[in-house]
Formats: sequence, C-alpha cells, structure tokens
Amino acid sequence: MYKNYNYLRRPLLIPEYGRHIQEMVDSLLEIEDRNERTRQAKAVIAVMGNLNPHLRDTADIAHKLWDHLFIMSDFRLDVDSPYPLPKREDLQVKPEPLPYPQSYISHKHYGKNIVRMLRRVATEGRGESSELGNIARYMRARSAEYNNEHPNVEVLLNDIHILSDGAIKVDEECLRKAESDHKSALSQYRNAKQQQHHQRQQRQQKGQQKGQRKSGQRHNSTKQ
Repeated sequence: MYKNYNYLRRPLLIPEYGRHIQEMVDSLLEIEDRNERTRQAKAVIAVMGNLNPHLRDTADIAHKLWDHLFIMSDFRLDVDSPYPLPKREDLQVKPEPLPYPQSYISHKHYGKNIVRMLRRVATEGRGESSELGNIARYMRARSAEYNNEHPNVEVLLNDIHILSDGAIKVDEECLRKAESDHKSALSQYRNAKQQQHHQRQQRQQKGQQKGQRKSGQRHNSTKQ
C-alpha cells in the first residue's frame, strides 16, 4: 500500500509507464549514495525496457529510456548517465507560428480556384467560348452548393467580368451557349425534382395500401 495517498492524485509525467515506475523513479531521489543511485537507476531502465518491448526495434532505444528516466524525475536525478543529460528548455521549445495566407475573396461562394482560372485565361489569351462556358458551369455548380440556388446567365457573366478585373469580355456566342446550358441544367434539375416527388408519392401510397390490408386481415381474424 502507498504510504502517501496524495501520490495517487498526482499527475504522471509520462503516463505510459504507469504509477509503479513513477514510484521507483521517486525512490531513486531518496538514495544518498551516488554509486548506489546509479546502480538502481540502471535497474529501473531495464524494467522500463521490459514494459515497452515494441520500442526495442527503434533506433537508440537506450538513449530514449534514459531521457524518459530524467523526465520522470523532473530533471532532479543526479546519476552517471551514458548519454548527455536532456534539458528542460530543449523539451519545451515552442514551434514558430506558421504564416496563414490572408487574401480577400470578393465572391466567396466561387472560391479561390475560379479566380485563378479566370486570371490565367485572361493572361494567356485563351478566352474561347467553350472554355468560358465550362467555367460558367463550374461557377453555377459552386453557387448551387453554397447558396442552394442556380444564378442566371447575366449574373454569371457579370461575375466573370468582375473577377477577371475586366480582362475577359464575353461575346454573344458564349452568351447563347451559356444560356442554353443554363436552361438545360434547370430542366434536368426540375425533372429530377418531379421524379423524386413522384417516387415519394408512390412509396406513400404503397405504405397506405399495405397498412389497409393488414388492418383488414386483423378485422377478419377478429370476426372469425
């Protein structure tokens, strides 16, 4: 039994080794003779290695165990170690904060990629109607995910002009193609909604019919 029950409530410096190893390390600090303290520390190191056999395959396992021993003693253990003593400052070094990219997005529902795409198209001069039509469809899909609505063609083309800093001007051919794609997408969306509504009604009707048949069967069995 533990002589001091407050020890049970004390947090472990390395919980993986458990309270018994922590108690052994604490007992090392009470040994006055340095040679005996070093001998007992080597015995504790051997027990720590037996408790973690999976660490035997790692490189320089003995060095790690000695470092853990000094950490568990709160760097107060004075023994002859075969390795340099670790420093508290080395273990408490805080990493330098990473710079977080800060950039303003005027149309957040489109994301950064659409801005990069439009600027590259404007820089390379590849403003074909087919390519701009694909970009417009991508913008419509992103807007539908973000706002749950499909923007009309005029809004999309105006946004393309704004996001490209006025470098991309959409012609009539691109306008007609984008408008045709927009109508086709809306038609498919509405047909899918109608089909889902029709399937939902059919499932409800089948459920009602099944419930009526079960109710009729129970009524007939009651009469019999």
